[in-house]
Amino acid sequence: MKVLHLDTNHPLLLEQLSQLGFENYEDYKSSKNEVEKKIHLYDGVIIRSRFTLDQQFLDKATNLKFIGRVGAGMENIDVAHAKHKDIFLASAPEGNRNAVGEHSLGMLLSVMNKMCKANREVKKGKWDREGNRGVELEGKTVGIIGYGNMGKAFAKKLQGFDVEVICYDIVGGVGDENARQVGIMELHQRSDVVSLHVPQTELTTGMVNTEFINSFHKPFWLLNTARGKCVVTRDLVEALKSEKILGAGLDVLEYEKKSFENMFIQKPKAFKYLRKAKNVVLTPHVAGWTKESKEKLAQTIVDKIQERFC
Repeated sequence: MKVLHLDTNHPLLLEQLSQLGFENYEDYKSSKNEVEKKIHLYDGVIIRSRFTLDQQFLDKATNLKFIGRVGAGMENIDVAHAKHKDIFLASAPEGNRNAVGEHSLGMLLSVMNKMCKANREVKKGKWDREGNRGVELEGKTVGIIGYGNMGKAFAKKLQGFDVEVICYDIVGGVGDENARQVGIMELHQRSDVVSLHVPQTELTTGMVNTEFINSFHKPFWLLNTARGKCVVTRDLVEALKSEKILGAGLDVLEYEKKSFENMFIQKPKAFKYLRKAKNVVLTPHVAGWTKESKEKLAQTIVDKIQERFC
């Protein structure tokens, strides 16, 4: 089988596919239109997020048997049409779930203890102990929305703390020893921390808006290591101003391009507020972007392709 690689990944992906008998072809620069003209020549595609594999692309991929998406989400692939064409889809949430769990915990502790604010101030020669008094995680209730690979990894990391962990998911029966599954009403009533671990779908796009925020009975800290478009930024900013949200750790932003490599050129006032807010920690979509996860993601894709085709 001929495999076209559209994004750079860990070299083991190329090496191991070659050892399994696949022919690797690399094209990291051609435009989507240019790739569409030759995609019929390939049996497999390996991609991260460079562009969308939509219906038009898939219809031109007349020999395509599999797509390997080296990442967790599949929103840049027309999944329904791919399945209609009997194309095997392999993603790799198992590969970076630990990294996301660790990053989520780090962001939570940072924002609750004002670490980024304190760091900036001390480097500027300002020594303000009272202004950087933190809040402890002990005794809090952490509500996880979306209890798949990422949500479960975060819940596992929280087991070293004296906290209650609850989870909400549209799929029933996903709770485990690390998190008790609850209905949305209980999540709203009890959560001191809300952490998003959902895919980007029609249901989750714009999910965190004013109505959602005001449904919580207590002010809370918000974490988003899922997808930026799940949070309406202007509504988040208003909640930060009113202290309905006490602080936020955001690894993803509403303004990211689909490739996740850049933000849109135009950045609205809401983003300017986030940049200056002392109770907001921002990172550039790197929660699952560790040295270890790069290898794990690639290995997961190889393993799934091998299991299916070898």
